[in-house]
This record gives sequence, C-alpha cells and structure tokens, in this order.
Amino acid sequence: MRQLLAGLCLLMACALAQAEVVKVRAFDDIIDSGVLKVAMYENFPPYSFMADGKPRGVDFDLAQKLASKLGLKIEVLWVTPDETLDDDLRNFIWKGHYLRPNVLADVMMRVPYDREFSYKQNELGELINELVVMFGPYQRERWQSAYDDRRLEDLSSVAVFRYHPVGVEVESVPSFYLSSVFNGSIAKMLHHYPTAQAAFAAMQAGEVDATMAMRGEIDWMLGQANDSHLKPAENAYPNMGKQVWELGMAVHESNRQLAYALEGELEGLVKDGAVEAIYADYGLRYELPELYQVQLGEN
Repeated sequence: MRQLLAGLCLLMACALAQAEVVKVRAFDDIIDSGVLKVAMYENFPPYSFMADGKPRGVDFDLAQKLASKLGLKIEVLWVTPDETLDDDLRNFIWKGHYLRPNVLADVMMRVPYDREFSYKQNELGELINELVVMFGPYQRERWQSAYDDRRLEDLSSVAVFRYHPVGVEVESVPSFYLSSVFNGSIAKMLHHYPTAQAAFAAMQAGEVDATMAMRGEIDWMLGQANDSHLKPAENAYPNMGKQVWELGMAVHESNRQLAYALEGELEGLVKDGAVEAIYADYGLRYELPELYQVQLGEN
C-alpha cells in the first residue's frame, strides 16, 4: 500500500512539474505568428520607455528594425526589474513568472554580452543561466559623470566630490563606487535618489553639483535639459572594476535558430550605420562593440 501511495505521489509530482513548464515558441512558430515577443525594461529612458502612449527608446527601435527584417511585428513584454538579472532571465526567457502564467518572451534586450556572466555558477558549481543563450552585442556602455559649471568649475577627477555634493541612484554601481573610493572620503557628500533621472533633476535644482550614471542616460538627460551649464565630464574612475561593458540579447537555449537570424540582421544594421543612427536620434553617443570594431578595422 505504501509503495502504491508513493507511486501516486511521484506521478502527481511529475504531472505538476510538467504543468509548470512554459512552452518556448520555436522559430517556425514565431515566423508563422507574424509577431516577435520582446522583453525590455520599463521606465528606462533612453533605452525603453513609454511616451505619449507609445513605446520608445533605442532598444524598442532596434527590436522593431530587427523584427521587420524577419517580416515580423513586435509585442513588448515590459520587464519590472527583479532582484537580479538572473531573476529577470528566469522570469522572461526560460521559466516564466507566477503573475504571468504561460508567458515567455522570444528575446530579451539589454543583456550583458559577457563570457564571465554567461558561465556564472551557483554554490553547487551549476551554471545559473544554462538555459539562456546571450548573443548579438549591439552597444558598448560605460560610466559617465555630468556637472553644473555654475557650481563646479571643472570635473577632471572624482576627487572633487570630496568637496562637492554628488547625486546618484540608490543601490547602484556609482553609489557603491563613490562610497568606497579614496578610503570612503566621498561618502559624506553622496546624496541618494530613487532613480538616475531623480539624481539628475536634483542637479538641475541645485541640490547637488554633479551626478553619475550610465553614459547613455547622461547623454539623454543632458539633451532633454538643453542647458549649456550642464556638461558631461571627462574624468577617469580610479580603482573601479568594470568601467566598460557590452550589451546584447538573450533567447532560450533551445531557440538558437532565432538567435542566428537576429544576429545576422543585426550585423547588417551595425555595419550600414543604422544602429548608430538610432542612438543619434536620441542624442546618444554610440560606441561599436569589440566584435565589430575588429571586423570594421576600428579597434
């Protein structure tokens, strides 16, 4: 009797496990549907955001161009960031989220194109993202500071933040970095805000003299502000870990055919200047990923 009950329990557990598996759309099914489901971060200008009731941003525009090359339209799945990027990949690429049962994206934008991240392991030595393929680098990103020249004459070194208040997003890389560099001597001058946009607004309002965020964000906010007194800095970031990184896309590991198709179209868009033009439309500087720097002889 006990063996029978154990067998029934095992069958039920297997059935439940199968019920929880979200079906990944095959490449042919995506093409037949006419729609590419794309995950991108919400409220994240200039990369992906809503404006006048419509999706906008460099990631949206690029996804739309890539999809159109495959004869598809796009359906945006807005990503509310979880605790880690690993969680976001789980929720949108390989498992799904309990609040959106049976919903997965076909591809996710703005994922690190980084071998170390791709092969990251848990405490048991297992690959954390073994069900994810990261591919198609389309942007090189880096950190950037901006300052108000009415209150700060020049920003040639972050050392000046010892004497000038600087605004950063709470629990961000700039926050951690500026809290610790120079033996923590800048920490007392740090002002924390919910977002990079709020930190920039604080600089505009005179609460802080400078701010630090991703270069794309700084370029976008400077363009939106249209104030000649707000300037991008050209300082270095001593003792900072990774200062430059590349961003690409991610698909489920079973859908490499989609990755190959998107990567093929992306290569053409990068080489003919279409990707750079998208960035220019939003007032952003564009830096080629290393892969294309080598191919185009710009390394």
